[in-house]
Amino acid sequence: MIEILIRYAPLGSFVGNVIWLLVALATYYQASKSREEARAARDGTLHSQNCLEFIAGDGSCINLVPLETLHSLPKPGDVVFLPGHGVGEAVAFLSGAYLVDTVEHIYTRVDRKGSRPQEARLTKAVAQVTSLNPALTV
Repeated sequence: MIEILIRYAPLGSFVGNVIWLLVALATYYQASKSREEARAARDGTLHSQNCLEFIAGDGSCINLVPLETLHSLPKPGDVVFLPGHGVGEAVAFLSGAYLVDTVEHIYTRVDRKGSRPQEARLTKAVAQVTSLNPALTV
């Protein structure tokens, strides 16, 4: 019995080391992923990063538009045509015209190597809008 244990001890040690290495790699991956999510949460850029967010008066989101697709930001008083959530009975926001009431710009610091002193970048813009669509009655 002892001879069998002595013969297979190196194999058991090798398998144990491989398992330990896999657990260490998985732990490192999860820790780096958690750090990245925490950094994104601090920046306030989780789901609407680099987007213009159109919101209704109650704070609910109508549409998100990536900033890189815009040639300019809307100004208060502009009329914009938004796709909303489509058409149907269970839809909260219909497609149509919306009046821009206010626009807020949210900037974050740039802390990269080679960035300028006090450099900031536009992270998100929020436009509060009012619907110009007539109320539909069935």
